Amino acid sequence: MSKKNIQDCIKDNLESYFQDLRGAEPHGVYDMVLAAVEKPMLELVMQRAEGNQSKAADWLGINRNTLRRKLLDHKLVK
Repeated sequence: MSKKNIQDCIKDNLESYFQDLRGAEPHGVYDMVLAAVEKPMLELVMQRAEGNQSKAADWLGINRNTLRRKLLDHKLVK
């Protein structure tokens, strides 16, 4: 069994999405994909960082304030 990389998984899912549209025009694909990827990524990184936002931000390569805003946007913190 071979492993798929993230790009292949996203591409396969987008192909399915476009097929499911059956010729209808897609809208908001960029935001849809970012939201679909960003939330589970943030959840997993925060879990692995044991809730430490500074550590998680460092792992993600983003500013801690940016991480905090993204966590709030996705309702992952109060």
